Amino acid sequence: MNSDLDLEKELKLDKQLCFALYGAAHAFTRAYKPLLSPLGLTYPQYIVMMALWEEDDLPVKGLGEKVGLDSGTLSPLLKRLEQVGYVSRRRDVADERQVFITLTEEGRALKARAVGVLRAIGGQTGCDISEIETLRDSLKRLKTQLEVTDAP
Repeated sequence: MNSDLDLEKELKLDKQLCFALYGAAHAFTRAYKPLLSPLGLTYPQYIVMMALWEEDDLPVKGLGEKVGLDSGTLSPLLKRLEQVGYVSRRRDVADERQVFITLTEEGRALKARAVGVLRAIGGQTGCDISEIETLRDSLKRLKTQLEVTDAP
Protein backbone atom coordinates (compact mmCIF):
# COMPACT_ATOMS: atom_id res chain seq x y z
CA MET A 1 0.00 0.00 0.00
CA ASN A 2 1.31 3.43 -0.93
CA SER A 3 1.74 5.86 1.86
CA ASP A 4 1.02 9.57 1.48
CA LEU A 5 4.78 10.13 1.44
CA ASP A 6 5.19 7.74 -1.53
CA LEU A 7 2.39 9.52 -3.37
CA GLU A 8 4.03 12.88 -2.71
CA LYS A 9 7.30 11.59 -4.20
CA GLU A 10 5.55 10.14 -7.28
CA LEU A 11 3.67 13.35 -7.95
CA LYS A 12 6.71 15.63 -7.92
CA LEU A 13 6.76 17.69 -11.10
CA ASP A 14 10.44 17.07 -11.76
CA LYS A 15 9.81 13.29 -11.69
CA GLN A 16 7.33 13.43 -14.57
CA LEU A 17 8.42 12.36 -18.06
CA CYS A 18 5.70 14.51 -19.63
CA PHE A 19 7.05 17.62 -17.92
CA ALA A 20 10.62 16.88 -19.02
CA LEU A 21 9.42 16.48 -22.63
CA TYR A 22 7.31 19.63 -22.37
CA GLY A 23 10.27 21.64 -21.09
CA ALA A 24 12.62 20.22 -23.73
CA ALA A 25 10.13 21.01 -26.51
CA HIS A 26 9.87 24.62 -25.36
CA ALA A 27 13.65 24.91 -25.06
CA PHE A 28 14.03 23.61 -28.62
CA THR A 29 11.48 26.06 -29.95
CA ARG A 30 13.28 28.95 -28.20
CA ALA A 31 16.64 27.76 -29.57
CA TYR A 32 15.28 27.59 -33.12
CA LYS A 33 13.69 31.05 -33.09
CA PRO A 34 16.84 33.17 -33.63
CA LEU A 35 18.15 30.66 -36.19
CA LEU A 36 14.94 30.66 -38.24
CA SER A 37 14.27 34.39 -38.04
CA PRO A 38 16.81 35.28 -40.80
CA LEU A 39 15.04 32.74 -43.04
CA GLY A 40 11.68 34.34 -42.33
CA LEU A 41 10.32 31.13 -40.84
CA THR A 42 8.61 30.08 -37.65
CA TYR A 43 9.33 26.61 -36.26
CA PRO A 44 6.09 25.06 -37.67
CA GLN A 45 6.84 26.64 -41.06
CA TYR A 46 10.36 25.19 -40.91
CA ILE A 47 8.92 21.72 -40.28
CA VAL A 48 6.62 22.09 -43.30
CA MET A 49 9.51 23.30 -45.47
CA MET A 50 11.66 20.34 -44.39
CA ALA A 51 8.83 17.97 -45.34
CA LEU A 52 8.58 19.64 -48.76
CA TRP A 53 12.35 19.57 -49.28
CA GLU A 54 12.09 15.84 -48.64
CA GLU A 55 9.10 15.33 -50.95
CA ASP A 56 7.76 18.18 -53.05
CA ASP A 57 4.30 18.60 -54.57
CA LEU A 58 2.25 17.07 -51.77
CA PRO A 59 -1.50 17.27 -51.23
CA VAL A 60 -2.38 19.40 -48.20
CA LYS A 61 -3.87 16.37 -46.43
CA GLY A 62 -0.72 14.29 -46.99
CA LEU A 63 1.50 17.14 -45.88
CA GLY A 64 -0.57 17.59 -42.72
CA GLU A 65 -0.26 13.88 -41.92
CA LYS A 66 3.48 13.96 -42.53
CA VAL A 67 4.11 16.89 -40.17
CA GLY A 68 1.36 16.15 -37.65
CA LEU A 69 -0.66 19.33 -38.19
CA ASP A 70 -4.41 19.58 -38.71
CA SER A 71 -5.88 21.62 -41.56
CA GLY A 72 -6.91 24.45 -39.21
CA THR A 73 -3.25 24.98 -38.29
CA LEU A 74 -1.76 24.07 -41.64
CA SER A 75 -3.92 26.25 -43.93
CA PRO A 76 -2.91 29.67 -42.49
CA LEU A 77 0.70 28.49 -42.25
CA LEU A 78 0.69 27.54 -45.96
CA LYS A 79 -0.99 30.82 -46.87
CA ARG A 80 1.85 32.71 -45.16
CA LEU A 81 4.51 30.58 -46.89
CA GLU A 82 2.81 31.33 -50.19
CA GLN A 83 2.72 35.08 -49.41
CA VAL A 84 6.49 35.15 -48.81
CA GLY A 85 7.07 33.20 -52.03
CA TYR A 86 8.33 29.86 -50.68
CA VAL A 87 5.43 27.67 -51.87
CA SER A 88 2.61 27.70 -54.36
CA ARG A 89 -0.79 26.07 -54.07
CA ARG A 90 -2.63 24.51 -56.98
CA ARG A 91 -5.90 22.65 -57.25
CA ASP A 92 -5.92 19.16 -58.74
CA VAL A 93 -7.55 19.29 -62.18
CA ALA A 94 -9.18 15.88 -61.61
CA ASP A 95 -10.50 16.77 -58.14
CA GLU A 96 -10.71 20.49 -57.35
CA ARG A 97 -11.22 19.74 -53.66
CA GLN A 98 -7.62 18.55 -53.47
CA VAL A 99 -4.89 21.19 -53.20
CA PHE A 100 -1.22 20.44 -53.83
CA ILE A 101 1.67 22.34 -52.25
CA THR A 102 4.79 22.87 -54.34
CA LEU A 103 8.05 24.60 -53.55
CA THR A 104 8.89 27.67 -55.60
CA GLU A 105 12.44 28.31 -56.81
CA GLU A 106 12.88 30.59 -53.79
CA GLY A 107 11.59 27.83 -51.50
CA ARG A 108 14.02 25.32 -52.99
CA ALA A 109 16.91 27.78 -52.66
CA LEU A 110 16.11 28.28 -48.99
CA LYS A 111 17.15 24.68 -48.29
CA ALA A 112 20.85 25.55 -48.70
CA ARG A 113 20.54 28.32 -46.13
CA ALA A 114 18.62 26.07 -43.72
CA VAL A 115 21.48 23.57 -43.43
CA GLY A 116 23.15 25.94 -40.98
CA VAL A 117 20.11 25.72 -38.70
CA LEU A 118 20.49 21.98 -38.29
CA ARG A 119 24.20 22.29 -37.56
CA ALA A 120 23.66 25.07 -35.02
CA ILE A 121 20.95 23.15 -33.16
CA GLY A 122 23.14 20.08 -33.12
CA GLY A 123 25.89 22.10 -31.47
CA GLN A 124 23.50 23.64 -28.95
CA THR A 125 22.34 20.24 -27.68
CA GLY A 126 25.82 19.35 -26.44
CA CYS A 127 25.24 15.83 -27.77
CA ASP A 128 27.30 13.98 -30.33
CA ILE A 129 25.58 12.47 -33.36
CA SER A 130 25.12 9.02 -31.79
CA GLU A 131 23.49 10.55 -28.69
CA ILE A 132 21.18 12.61 -30.88
CA GLU A 133 20.23 9.52 -32.89
CA THR A 134 19.56 7.53 -29.70
CA LEU A 135 17.39 10.30 -28.25
CA ARG A 136 15.49 10.72 -31.52
CA ASP A 137 14.88 6.99 -31.86
CA SER A 138 13.71 6.72 -28.24
CA LEU A 139 11.28 9.61 -28.73
CA LYS A 140 9.94 8.07 -31.95
CA ARG A 141 9.34 4.76 -30.12
CA LEU A 142 7.62 6.61 -27.28
CA LYS A 143 5.38 8.51 -29.71
CA THR A 144 4.48 5.31 -31.56
CA GLN A 145 3.70 3.50 -28.31
CA LEU A 146 1.50 6.34 -27.08
CA GLU A 147 -0.35 6.42 -30.41
CA VAL A 148 -0.94 2.66 -30.29
CA THR A 149 -2.14 2.88 -26.70
CA ASP A 150 -4.42 5.81 -27.58
CA ALA A 151 -5.91 4.11 -30.65
CA PRO A 152 -9.60 3.18 -30.40
